[in-house]
Amino acid sequence: MRVLVDTSVWSEALRRRKKLESDTVRELRSLILEHRVEIIGPIRQEILSGLREEAQFERLEKQIAAFPDILLETADYTMAAKCFNTCRIRGIQGSNTDFLICAAAVRRDLSIFTTDKDFPLFAKHLPIVLHRTREFEPDKSSKLGKPRR
Repeated sequence: MRVLVDTSVWSEALRRRKKLESDTVRELRSLILEHRVEIIGPIRQEILSGLREEAQFERLEKQIAAFPDILLETADYTMAAKCFNTCRIRGIQGSNTDFLICAAAVRRDLSIFTTDKDFPLFAKHLPIVLHRTREFEPDKSSKLGKPRR
């Protein structure tokens, strides 16, 4: 299954300076190598927003340029509004972008890879599939490791 990667995952992989690579980052690298990563324009915008330095903006823009945007359609926005309404009725809040991610994923049979704690709440009421990080076993020939099956 292809995977729509949310801003929270990209941010952890591209913007944060951590000495140890997290399971989330290892999973993203694995998905990239498997050619399963998808992105939409609003996620790209979130990744590139709020950067103080032009050099950092240009570096991030270049890193994510390899991933073309899934083109959104009117039906995606309509479904996002339905998702918003469904959750709001149940007392669950989310951003317009979050519900657009849900709609795009459902309409295209994509799972969603995120660390955002709102998405498990959405999943209780929306037909979304959340991508789970696989465990990696050590592989001396690679920094990445191999996913356990």
